[in-house]
Amino acid sequence: MQPLEGPRILLRPLQPDDAPALVLAASDGELWNLPFTVVPSAATVQGYIDTALQGRDAGAVLPYVTVLKETGEVIGSTRFWKVDRVNRKLEIGSTWIAARWQRSFVNTEAKYLMLRHAFDVLGCVRVQFTTDEINAKSRAAILRLGAQQEGVVRNERIMPDGRRRNSVRFSVIEEEWPQVRTGLEARL
Repeated sequence: MQPLEGPRILLRPLQPDDAPALVLAASDGELWNLPFTVVPSAATVQGYIDTALQGRDAGAVLPYVTVLKETGEVIGSTRFWKVDRVNRKLEIGSTWIAARWQRSFVNTEAKYLMLRHAFDVLGCVRVQFTTDEINAKSRAAILRLGAQQEGVVRNERIMPDGRRRNSVRFSVIEEEWPQVRTGLEARL
């Protein structure tokens, strides 16, 4: 698993010793309290990392931490998951960013690096995104990337609080990637 490097951020492979930095990043906004995603707290970070690394070892997950190159500070996490090499598709998800870096260049640059890697290096024909239907900010951000909304998957997962989550599915397919790439490069 290789790091993905842009002009201002680095997505580097998640490591077991990233726990304190992840909790510190998530404490900016107490993101573990969000009802529509799973962000690690001090109490859950070890399980969060263990699950991601087990998925990596199984070949189904490629987990990263998001690092500001200028300071070396960890400001979030993201991953490729649901990796299906036979059908050349995957999902970008489990993305979260410290509150002070939300709605900045960080998400756009990270998604650009990930989409470029998925299509240009891994040879994907489809990259999908899934978010909670109640997460309006995430839905808008995914649309700004250039992804197409496909529909709502009902009762797609059960959240830690027991709520049955309906999820909105988006995708970018191989034929759309050149236009999406151009749009993201213009925004960067």
